[in-house]
Amino acid sequence: MPYDEAFALQKQIERARREGALPDVLVLLEHPPTYTRGRRSGPDEFPMGVEWYAAQGIEVVDSDRGGRVTYHGPGQLVGYPIVSLRPYRDDVHDYIRRMERVIVASLAAFGVEAGVMDGLTGVWTPAGRKIASIGVHVSRGVTTHGFAINVNNDLQPFGWVVPCGIEHCQMSSVARETRRRQSLEHFMDVVECEFAAVYGRDATEVDRATIEARLPVEAVGA
Repeated sequence: MPYDEAFALQKQIERARREGALPDVLVLLEHPPTYTRGRRSGPDEFPMGVEWYAAQGIEVVDSDRGGRVTYHGPGQLVGYPIVSLRPYRDDVHDYIRRMERVIVASLAAFGVEAGVMDGLTGVWTPAGRKIASIGVHVSRGVTTHGFAINVNNDLQPFGWVVPCGIEHCQMSSVARETRRRQSLEHFMDVVECEFAAVYGRDATEVDRATIEARLPVEAVGA
């Protein structure tokens, strides 16, 4: 799903969640090749100039999430939890720590050892390579944006920027760590289960049409 389309869908679900028309929703998808710039991004993160990246077929878009630049592309699992923080006492720090636990547990199910690093957000391998990124936005107690886990995606585009604003940051993926491609659908199923367990939710899988059918009329296209 193109990034702008996914962002519009997030905003619609966010409004519906705030109004109580929907329960918590975890959107799982892939994006075409896209760089997103977070609220703290700067021009130094694109050393070859934005036009060069466009010539490589990679769209560059601005995002209202936290953090700096990151890359999305086919084979990467992107998760957008649109949830109320009330059950977590509006504790954004706890919310993000839980998200890291979801990712670490999901990777472990595929035989990939990973964890967190002091002072940094996201999930890393023991060799210090970043395998998952996190960037969130919270408005009136409801979250948008979320995480991106490198499963089978091409890692080269990360090397063309300063990923997450970290100089010389090396990236990895599940495929790289296990030396074989993985089923993205199977990985998605594991993430669903781990997310439900860590956040104390019962998971019900639905498609986009089902979600959109429950959106208030005024939220559609908002």
